[in-house]
Amino acid sequence: MTDITSLQNERVKLAHALQTQPKARRREGKLVVEGVRLLNDALNCDLIPEYVFYLGSEATLDRSAYKLFRRLNDLNVPFLSVSQEVMAHITDLETPPGILAVLSRPDLSAPEWPSLALVLDGINNPGNLGSVLRTAAAAGADLVILTPGTVDPYNPKVLRGGMGAHFRLPLVQATWPDIAARYGHLNTYLADAGGETPYYAVDWLRPSMIIIGGEAHGAGADARQLAGRTITIPMATQTESLNAAVAAGIILYEVQRQRHLSAQEGARP
Repeated sequence: MTDITSLQNERVKLAHALQTQPKARRREGKLVVEGVRLLNDALNCDLIPEYVFYLGSEATLDRSAYKLFRRLNDLNVPFLSVSQEVMAHITDLETPPGILAVLSRPDLSAPEWPSLALVLDGINNPGNLGSVLRTAAAAGADLVILTPGTVDPYNPKVLRGGMGAHFRLPLVQATWPDIAARYGHLNTYLADAGGETPYYAVDWLRPSMIIIGGEAHGAGADARQLAGRTITIPMATQTESLNAAVAAGIILYEVQRQRHLSAQEGARP
């Protein structure tokens, strides 16, 4: 275990840049994962950290942290013991969990013929994006596409909100012409407060792509041009709109509900 007390250490400088600069994350192809739970999730998806920063000693570990340390040690992951000052410099949290790892960005292949793709247009709140990714992974989406103007999906707040979705769900950052060229064959629906069709009236058994816009300005003109139909979530009067993460969850789980019922009916003798 190596002791690090200098903020000028090259690995410390890299971790700080990865936490604070989207440009550094893109250039290096790396990200930072904090905390026992998220690190265990990365390991469960065969993502091995390059090295781990650690504050404290084995004597101070609780049971879950101790098991994680044994697991990392068995994988020969280097441990770097750091001072309070260094940990405060590289963490993104007000109360650091005391363990932080640098690892390569997940490289998950995007399916050529997705059954359910979700396009996120102009969502710039990291917490909302993380929640959408977490829900998309849970609801069985097999691809999420992020358009220009959407917050960096590897922002540390998005990573925490995603709760491991980044390790399981292919994420693609693409322009609208690229989206149209690669996925224009899918039945495409734009979620809109003034949409023409209730979300539950759509036949979601067909391969589909759903576009969700940001709360502030909604989806842009490119999204409207690509979408074949607009769908809406009926709401009580005087309710302006739903949070993007909530709207995505409602629609995605309707897709899952229809497909689950169809599968059950197909399995009956």
